[in-house]
Amino acid sequence: MNFLFRYANPHHFMRLSGAVLPFTAIAALLCLGAGFYLGFSAPPDYQQGRTVLLMFIHVPAATMAMGVYGALAFCSLLSLVWRHPLSDTAARAAAPLGALFTALGLVTGSLWGKPMWGTYWVWDARLTSFLLLLFVYIGYMALWNAIEDEVRAARAAAILALVGAVNIPIIKFSVEWWNTLHQGESIVSGKLAPVFLAPLLLMMAGYAFLFVSLWMIRIRTAILERRARNLMQAGVR
Repeated sequence: MNFLFRYANPHHFMRLSGAVLPFTAIAALLCLGAGFYLGFSAPPDYQQGRTVLLMFIHVPAATMAMGVYGALAFCSLLSLVWRHPLSDTAARAAAPLGALFTALGLVTGSLWGKPMWGTYWVWDARLTSFLLLLFVYIGYMALWNAIEDEVRAARAAAILALVGAVNIPIIKFSVEWWNTLHQGESIVSGKLAPVFLAPLLLMMAGYAFLFVSLWMIRIRTAILERRARNLMQAGVR
């Protein structure tokens, strides 16, 4: 926790993120490039054919959608409990990225579901709870924009984020708790063939590095915008 508060100072964060950002960006490019190459070089699946290629886009997107929300909820907790100075900025910066991952997961999941299940959409537990995640992201961003007072907006949005976090374990364990069309976990259990597992893991790492890079850029931009506003206000006075 001391590490988090050490870099709560915007000056320290700008210095650290400026040093780390090039490495995460390069790592994202390398992992995504290698993942795409290995994925498209893999043979067709004996059941799914070339449709299996959607897995390399859908699974990382769905995983990141939940992971980003976890980061958003954690930052919201820091804001409400410990008043971490950068937590609101970090949470707000993560929300649009998480919403994009969620939308990508929904679209690619529907495209994948049509040849596999015979339909683009069913109202089962996994798909419905994942759609709810997108609505929570949208609601979080809308709440920030609806309240002019940033302090009140941050507090209200943080409360919504923590309430919405209840949906994450529902998404995760929905295929175990209820009967759904969506298949269960296949990475840790070893059900996925190595020829598909390697590119999938690379794509997941690439998505993660991409998020971290974009997240830092958005936080840095917010800090610079705040500094510019403060300088303008000081100049007016």
